[in-house]
Amino acid sequence: MADEQEIMCKLESIKEIRNKTLQMEKIKARLKAEFEALESEERHLKEYKQEMDLLLQEKMAHVEELRLIHADINVMENTIKQSENDLNKLLESTRRLHDEYKPLKEHVDALRMTLGLQRLPDLCEEEEKLSLERACHVTSKFIGTHPYALCVKPRVGPGTPKSQNGSRMNEERESTWSSADHKPPIPRP
Repeated sequence: MADEQEIMCKLESIKEIRNKTLQMEKIKARLKAEFEALESEERHLKEYKQEMDLLLQEKMAHVEELRLIHADINVMENTIKQSENDLNKLLESTRRLHDEYKPLKEHVDALRMTLGLQRLPDLCEEEEKLSLERACHVTSKFIGTHPYALCVKPRVGPGTPKSQNGSRMNEERESTWSSADHKPPIPRP
């Protein structure tokens, strides 16, 4: 009887061992799956962090690029302001020279007329067509609109047909020089 009881106890123990072993195997399988998931998630996290680092580097590169663009814009704005100030000074200087030239030319023309000589051509009749014209406005958001600007018009090209009436300017000059007993000046190239 005692042997039977002992056998029954052993069978109960074996049954418990079997149940616990099955439970252990299930937990072990779950642990293995969890470890695999953990390793996978760690790999993903590492990749995410690397991607974040790359994005931050790219962001900083763009920030630096924007900073450089802003610096270039500031330099260009200062350059434009300086250029406009220089243009203003040149326009003022040109206007003053024009104002000096005009009465002087009128005086010289009056003296020439008293000697029977032709008047000198006006600025707008010169070869390079230099004149202060109101039509040439220089507009700027910084300094407004200039009423006068120096306009340089190009010379007539070699292929341009001559007027049927011809040009009498050379004849007038030759007659002027011959009447004053002077040789005509050598024409500029």
